[in-house]
Amino acid sequence: MSDVTFEDVLAAAERLEGVVHRTPIATSRTLDERVGARVYLKCENLQRVGAFKIRGAYNAISRLSEDERRRGVLAYSSGNHAQGVALAGRLLGVATTIVMPKDAPATKLAATRGYGARVVLYDRAEVSRREVAAQLQEEGGYSVIPPFDHPHIAAGQGTAALELFQDKGELDFLLVPCGGAGLLGGSAVAAKGLAPRCRVYGVEPEVGDDATRSFYSGEIQTVRNPPTIADGTRTESVGKLNFELMRRHVDAMHTVTEEAIVEAVRFLFFRLKLVVEPSGALGVAALLSGAVEVTGRVGVILSGGNVDGPTMAAILS
Repeated sequence: MSDVTFEDVLAAAERLEGVVHRTPIATSRTLDERVGARVYLKCENLQRVGAFKIRGAYNAISRLSEDERRRGVLAYSSGNHAQGVALAGRLLGVATTIVMPKDAPATKLAATRGYGARVVLYDRAEVSRREVAAQLQEEGGYSVIPPFDHPHIAAGQGTAALELFQDKGELDFLLVPCGGAGLLGGSAVAAKGLAPRCRVYGVEPEVGDDATRSFYSGEIQTVRNPPTIADGTRTESVGKLNFELMRRHVDAMHTVTEEAIVEAVRFLFFRLKLVVEPSGALGVAALLSGAVEVTGRVGVILSGGNVDGPTMAAILS
């Protein structure tokens, strides 16, 4: 399968029923007044593993054949995808091996190991994670579960937006954070399947604007290790499959400054008492900073809440 359809998202939702949390939807009168619209926040920061990634990981691993499951799965990630694959593997009885950088946050390393995964560490200065993963796959014959550029991953991620529409009805706008664009692509498919007139906007950091440049140029652009606090969006480029989903189903891309991202994290913490990582706060950053203009009913996906203590302390201070 090289495409993702609305039916694929619905099928993923069936597989995820009773496995992932149907996360709550938060509202804020203060946010509505500042934006001039009714805003609904899909709290994937309260999802299992603290982020939406469990959706795609579980959907992808559950689709493997018995032989593929016996051989185990391999993934590479510095954070949320690692935890999502590790937990999905534990739930499905599939052995998982995760390639992670030596300098990954200690809390994320501990959580990944805590879910039962074997963690293989590497030095980013000496080798790429893809090279390490390729060597391990050749040696062990694992099935690789990529972080975003896979149809089953994107379909699984799209279930977050599906739930938002099912719970709140038709929306005029949907704002989605964008890194590798698995969440954005899957969410856009879900949105257009339920509300064709809804305008879907992707949001990414200004200093890591590869997806925005890709969207408007018509060709995939790259940016290497952008200096953004939104570490979940530091992908070099969007996935090829996800890029095609963006071109067909996303209406516009927008960028936000680092200052706007920090302010959004602070707003969510102090006003709504929500712990949201910088990457997860991109949609709110776009609203509060005026990077996007919206009216009517607006959905925003808060994609995760896995922020380490020192970073959060610095933001709040």
